[in-house]
Amino acid sequence: MNQYKPLTIPERILMGPGPSDVAPSVLRAMASPLLGHLDPVFMTIMNEIMAQLRDVFATENKLTMPMSGTGSAGMETAFVNVIEPGDVVIVGVKGVFGQRMVDVAQRCGAQVVQVEAPWGEAIRPEQIEDALKREKKVKAVAIVHAETSTGVRQPLAEIGRLAHAYDALYIVDAVTSLGGIPVDVDDNGIDVCYSGTQKCISAPPGLAPVTLNERAAAVMAGRKTKVQSWYLDLNMIQSYWGNERLYHHTAPITMNYAIHEALRLILDEGLEACYERHDRLGRALQT
Repeated sequence: MNQYKPLTIPERILMGPGPSDVAPSVLRAMASPLLGHLDPVFMTIMNEIMAQLRDVFATENKLTMPMSGTGSAGMETAFVNVIEPGDVVIVGVKGVFGQRMVDVAQRCGAQVVQVEAPWGEAIRPEQIEDALKREKKVKAVAIVHAETSTGVRQPLAEIGRLAHAYDALYIVDAVTSLGGIPVDVDDNGIDVCYSGTQKCISAPPGLAPVTLNERAAAVMAGRKTKVQSWYLDLNMIQSYWGNERLYHHTAPITMNYAIHEALRLILDEGLEACYERHDRLGRALQT
């Protein structure tokens, strides 16, 4: 006799940074009939998700899509596609996820320069500028926008300006921030940005939205070595999400249903209203 019973999941109010509670309509979307990953209807859903993500990232980047995996897959995607062995990468470290950036960059063979701030404080732009002046031929500057481990919000625009002044790529972790506060990818000069579905987007964990501009895409296309990860190789994956529709791996179909509905809810509410709600409720929990 089968000893296993059907799952009965208790209801919880999730008060951590993620996973967060999701709307009933997101859960209902996940229960929709399964489509194949090359079904024309699913292709239409994919196109809409890319457009939705461009709106939420505030970017015109063509190369904008959700990667299969959680936010850490987004981090790996950002680094493995533009960083090659021997590249110099400056990483701002002010918490757990800045330190994880260091680890991921080192696994790509990068020479990592850590710029540190005490936990609970933001990285100062002059710290990044000092590192850029000291090092030669920096490939990228990487920073966490909203550091989950401390709650610190990192100003982005000035560091982006400095990175570009020294001809470096600007990589930003927006796992916690996307959908909750403005990321403004294009206005902040961000070349590579990634997030996760389980925080302010309010979908279950399982996808990592990423966006790369033409500058980053050119760096990726001009690599001298193979991308360190087959699974996260955007040179191949963009052919599945683009017009060619070439199979790479089987997409998590129902998670794409979920992010489509979650992004629809954000855009229906309006980004500014969504940001105001997060700010208002966040301040309420601090008092």
